[in-house]
Amino acid sequence: MSLPKTLAEDVARNLVMVAKLIDEDPEQAYAYSRIALRLASRVAAVREAAGFAAYATQKYAEALAEFRAARRMTGGVDLWPVMADCERGLGRPERAMAMAGEPEVQKLDKAGQVEMRLVAAGARRDMGQIEAAIVTLQSPELASNSVQPWTARLRYAYADALLSAGREDEAREWFGKTIEADKDGATDASDRLAELDGVEFVDAMGEDEDEPGTPVDADADAEADVDVDDDVDVEADVEADVDDDIIDEGEGAAEAATEAEADDKNSDKNSDKNSHDKG
Repeated sequence: MSLPKTLAEDVARNLVMVAKLIDEDPEQAYAYSRIALRLASRVAAVREAAGFAAYATQKYAEALAEFRAARRMTGGVDLWPVMADCERGLGRPERAMAMAGEPEVQKLDKAGQVEMRLVAAGARRDMGQIEAAIVTLQSPELASNSVQPWTARLRYAYADALLSAGREDEAREWFGKTIEADKDGATDASDRLAELDGVEFVDAMGEDEDEPGTPVDADADAEADVDVDDDVDVEADVEADVDDDIIDEGEGAAEAATEAEADDKNSDKNSDKNSHDKG
């Protein structure tokens, strides 16, 4: 379906924002998808984008409706795995399992078939069938040494299922294999493996502000405290000495003034006596 140029540009701008924000801000991406949907609800690409935006915000019923609409418009099967996963999200894992056995799966490309296998394994786990989930994931794609776009996710799902089944040693092995394939760090396999190995990560920026690797000498700290106290005592002693000097100087000045006053009086007396004698 073709749209008028101005309308097509508006729709395209909103779809670009959906693609840009769907990972970092799903709610905002969803808002843009609703705008595009109001502008062009009869365009398959718009319905598909709206479906993925709803799926990212866990609005599974809405996402499933949009995916079904897009599939009717295009007749394709590419959305089949994510539609099955929406059934899981709605608490209907048995429907997801039924979809995994439909002829549409055979029409999927390799990536789609691996995705369907992941969804089916998840549905098995939803139903408490952990061993069946492990068997579901066992496939030529899992055993292959070549790294494909789906390899890390497939290995991670297998490792996680093994761990849930209590097969810790095998889980450790497959988390390690996941790390080998996960060059972009899309999974937390390294953290899971470290947890299994009992490795704890400590925040380097803790309350202790000492530089990493710098030993803390308790005795040195104690000596420093003593030195500080000694400095305070010395300062107090100096101030006391200064005060004593000021007092001593004040007393000396008072005595000198008294002696000078006495000399002046004696001088005046002698002067008066001499004048009387002359008279």
